[in-house]
Amino acid sequence: MPVVVDRLIRLTQSDYRRFPDDGRRHEIITGERHVSAAPFVPHQRVSRNLLVELHRHVGRTGLGEVLAAPVAVVLSRHDVVEPDLVVVLDKRRALIGHEGITGAPDLVVEILSPSTASRDRGLKLELYQRSGVREYWIVDPERMVVDQYVRSGGLFTAAGRHARRITVACTARRDGAPLTIDLTQIW
Repeated sequence: MPVVVDRLIRLTQSDYRRFPDDGRRHEIITGERHVSAAPFVPHQRVSRNLLVELHRHVGRTGLGEVLAAPVAVVLSRHDVVEPDLVVVLDKRRALIGHEGITGAPDLVVEILSPSTASRDRGLKLELYQRSGVREYWIVDPERMVVDQYVRSGGLFTAAGRHARRITVACTARRDGAPLTIDLTQIW
């Protein structure tokens, strides 16, 4: 009698393209599907405010492009995510295609929701580090802080917990000065 062995089926980018457009966030991380409900209003306010500030400093100055969810970020065959915000600097603009971003953005921002907090702090932190993202922010709207991680020697280093101001480590203005965002305008 044949033996049936359960095998783990790892989802791919092709599977991602077939997910429904139902207002929920569908992601594939290490081949597993993760679905999140639509975020609450405080999350969306923080997302909008950060988008405006990042666009003011990065998009309008010609340093790069800022995109908000839902935008597909393909990090590998088995990793397709939809971060809340992404920044792709001008030097790497070729990563942005018609259907999304293929490759690691310079900055990824995840805004915590009750249903995604542990994934954002664990699984996604590891994924973004492994995939070559230069900078990762975990934004906590409830505590009004941003945990900043910056790539150093191939790994993320905790660059601080910020409540008032944050310097965007992966960017620098044309004059070489770092870009700083006033977080008091975000909350």
